[in-house]
Amino acid sequence: MAVLSDDTWKRHANPWSVWTRYAAFPVLVLAIWSRDWIGWWALVPVALTIAWLAWNPRAFPPPASTESWASKAVLGERIWVGLKRDEIPERHRIVPGVAAGISMCGLPVLAWGLIVLDLAVTLLGMMVVILAKTWFVDRMVWLFEDMKDQNPEYRSWLY
Repeated sequence: MAVLSDDTWKRHANPWSVWTRYAAFPVLVLAIWSRDWIGWWALVPVALTIAWLAWNPRAFPPPASTESWASKAVLGERIWVGLKRDEIPERHRIVPGVAAGISMCGLPVLAWGLIVLDLAVTLLGMMVVILAKTWFVDRMVWLFEDMKDQNPEYRSWLY
């Protein structure tokens, strides 16, 4: 994720932002798959979905509360991208990378399924990517929970 402004991070912490990003992934897969039905016109829903993913962190107002799992995931990710790895507590350095690596392993499976239009392979690749991403996101919640009391700025993100 690119470096976001303070305002954009606040907006992205809205659970609607998190859950609509999750929902956009299967929509993107379906848009790519749709080339079998609509040919080159499939580029339209692909482009619209990619545009949505780029705009999504700015699409919603800041949440009324950041107490939800989804909001804390964004707050943890904000810490994750804002600190050098040696500033992250040791117990939080390895697993997010492992989760991201597993997610990356699902991408070739997903791509192959989309290339040959094999539903089972496509769904398998999607599930690996989504489950590994969810593991990563959950670790961001844990990172935020561990770090919020060590830095007054992090604590101020919780309301």
